[in-house]
Amino acid sequence: MSTTRADEVARMLPRPLRAVVLVLLLTLILGPVLYMIFASVSSDLSVAAGHFLPRSFEPANYLRIWSTVDLGEGLVNSLVVAGSVAVLCAFVSLLAAYVLVGFAFKGRLTILRGLLALQSVPGTLMLLPVFVLFSSIGSVLGVPVIGTRWALFLTYLTFGLPFSTWVMVTYLRGLPRELDEAARVDGASSWTVLTRIVLPLSWPGLVVSGIFAFLLGWNDVLFASVMTNPGTRTAAVTLQVFGATQEGGALPLYGQLMAAALVCAVPVVALYLIFQRYLMSGLTSGGVK
Repeated sequence: MSTTRADEVARMLPRPLRAVVLVLLLTLILGPVLYMIFASVSSDLSVAAGHFLPRSFEPANYLRIWSTVDLGEGLVNSLVVAGSVAVLCAFVSLLAAYVLVGFAFKGRLTILRGLLALQSVPGTLMLLPVFVLFSSIGSVLGVPVIGTRWALFLTYLTFGLPFSTWVMVTYLRGLPRELDEAARVDGASSWTVLTRIVLPLSWPGLVVSGIFAFLLGWNDVLFASVMTNPGTRTAAVTLQVFGATQEGGALPLYGQLMAAALVCAVPVVALYLIFQRYLMSGLTSGGVK
């Protein structure tokens, strides 16, 4: 009697040991999250004393952060920049991947290898060159570049597009070639094949590449802290600045800091919940079989 792969994996560990492993993993994952949730509704004295559960509830922390942390403007900046990068990366990477997968031309392998090579370059090495480049462009054009959303947008697009393109290349390689060939036999152009066949089948891959590009812009602190001003700070930088101002004080505002961190996590969690089905398909199937 044949067994499924899931059954084979389940039999690798006895049931009691498997339960212990799951509990440990859940504790490691959910422990910090629960601590943040409890701390966000606790008083600063309770958090400073090291209490895990709140001794006194302070739900007003979620109201105070909009004036204390100035979180609203940071969230808007992050949503505008990261959202724009995600959408553009997803669809540009689809176009690039379609050409790289569907057509044979000189330099194709070099481009594919270059996409992989770009992933090995640490972002810290590119910080100073990117800053100097944008500063020089601003001086030549006579318009401010550093401190604008456009600077962040172009920076994240530069780093996000190669990875998104490689994700889409991997995904499109899994699509049945017979669909493309049948459409071309019927006289369909390359644009028709892309929009009528490839695009509808590529939504899982588009969602994966778009979400990774969104997370790149949403979580970044390094470039955003250097290339923004107080009016264009992202939510991550706003949290960093607020946390730094609490150091050395009489009693840091732990509750508000945790509440602000949770509020900043809400868009990402919502994104995962909304596109969960596409994410699972895009990360596991590698195309339509």
